[in-house]
Amino acid sequence: MYDPFHRGRFSVGVRTLEAHDSARRAGIMCEIWYPAGASHFGQDYVQHILDTYSIQGEARTQEAIRDAAPAAGPFPLVVYSHPTSRWKRHTATFLCTHLASHGYVVAAPDHGSDDIEKHRVADLSFLIDLVLAGGLGTDIRVEPARIAAVGHSLGGWTVLCAMESEGRIRALVAMAPAGSAKPRSGIVAGKLTFKWKREAPVLYLVAENDVMTPPEGIAEMFKRTPAPKRSIILRQADHHHFVDAVEREHEMVRTTVWPEELKWIGEAMRPAGELCSGVASHKFACALTLAHLDAHLRWKDEARKWLAGSARAKLAEHGIDAYEGGRSERT
Repeated sequence: MYDPFHRGRFSVGVRTLEAHDSARRAGIMCEIWYPAGASHFGQDYVQHILDTYSIQGEARTQEAIRDAAPAAGPFPLVVYSHPTSRWKRHTATFLCTHLASHGYVVAAPDHGSDDIEKHRVADLSFLIDLVLAGGLGTDIRVEPARIAAVGHSLGGWTVLCAMESEGRIRALVAMAPAGSAKPRSGIVAGKLTFKWKREAPVLYLVAENDVMTPPEGIAEMFKRTPAPKRSIILRQADHHHFVDAVEREHEMVRTTVWPEELKWIGEAMRPAGELCSGVASHKFACALTLAHLDAHLRWKDEARKWLAGSARAKLAEHGIDAYEGGRSERT
């Protein structure tokens, strides 16, 4: 039976590379997650083998094996765009490793700290160019006709905006994206035009109690988004329910001493203990993202049937309270 909640059959390998974009004279750090070969089966659950990394002196672990030998491809490619976060390309390792375990190559760039709108989109196109030109090495192979983009917050804005200039992306997942016509004070004001180069099925994942990108703003964006499209809303969730270490990151943001013009963020956020758990929100994001990509990038009938049913009931079986925010097929 099709079950997008559970880890896939592949162990996960991970590599880091620094790519140089000569056109912009920029070096871009990228993280690559990929299906590992059979000799690594089960190793991404062994604590002393798991990959560790550090950001600003803080160490974390991800369920992946550093420089593992890859499985034979080719595999579909997913580019991930991170939100504004000090963890950058490592912001959602829970999701990137989940997709890789199901047979996807996932590539995430570090968007620069001074990055504004056009630079983020350029990063994604550059990364796609790099991968298709063999920049990952001859042992990791991808399918050029099966490319998707996933992003959160400003990263959600990035993947939606990329469709205005990038014709190779065939499916999208936008988690709590910025880009509404009337953003809250201090939130990215880049209204999306949705003048896309091609059709791409879109899945919006929305947090019901999102302070930074409220559901009503995303609903406005959803109305302007070309079909096919779908929106699913997670109850009792805020903006940081789509990152690693949900409760910790949420509380860090909530208790931050914000500048006067942004004080409303911390004041409006509810304590993490009053919201849904990070375990539930991770299951929500992993299952729906994977099913959407399996259905629209791999054309798996079982994934399409899973999505066609009641998402609320299937999520509820895993203790996840969510509901449909909107749905529209091709016109």
